[in-house]
Amino acid sequence: MQAESSRRSNPQRSAEMRARLLAAARRLFAEKGYAGTSTPEIVAAADATRGALYHHFSDKQALFRAVVEDEAAAVAADIEADSAGLQSARDALLAGAKAYLAAMQAPGRTRLLLVEGPSVLGRDEMDVLDAQHAARTLRDGLAAAAASGEIDQLPQEALAVLLSALFDRAALAIEGGHDHAALLRVIEAILKGLGPAT
Repeated sequence: MQAESSRRSNPQRSAEMRARLLAAARRLFAEKGYAGTSTPEIVAAADATRGALYHHFSDKQALFRAVVEDEAAAVAADIEADSAGLQSARDALLAGAKAYLAAMQAPGRTRLLLVEGPSVLGRDEMDVLDAQHAARTLRDGLAAAAASGEIDQLPQEALAVLLSALFDRAALAIEGGHDHAALLRVIEAILKGLGPAT
C-alpha cells in the first residue's frame, strides 16, 4: 500500500521539481542572461540536485529553450484571451497587438524572447517557437480579417513577418522607456491602413 502511494506521487514530485527548475532558471536567465547563469546557480536556486536538472533537461540550453517556450506560450494565451469574442476581425487584431505589448512587459520577458532567445537558440529555432505561439495568433487573425474583407488581400506571409517585426520592435522600445501609448497609436493607424474602413 505504501509503495503504491509512492508510485502515484512520483509523477507529481517530478512535475514539481521540473517546475522549480524552470522557475529558478527563468528568474536567473532574465536577471543575468544565459551566459551569466551557471547550472550550479540554477540547481541551488531551485533547491535541487544536478542529477535532477539533467533528469529533466539534457543541458542548460534545453532548459533555456523550455523557459523560452513557456514564455512564448504565455504571450500567445494572453493574445487569444484578449482578442476572443470580438465581432470585428480588425478589432481582434488590434486587441491582439495590445495584448502582445502588455504581455511583453512581464519582467524579463522581452529580454528572454527578443534578446537572449535569438542569441542562444538562433533565429531559425526562435521562428519555429514563434510560429507555434504569437506568430500563429497573428497569422490566424490576419487570415480572419482578410476572409471577412476587413483588410485588403495582401500577401499574408509577408504581412505577418513585417507586422511581427513591428510588434517586436515596439516591445523593445517600450522596454527601453519609449511611450507605450504613442507606439500603440501608431500601431493602430498601421492596422487601420491595411484595408477598407469598417
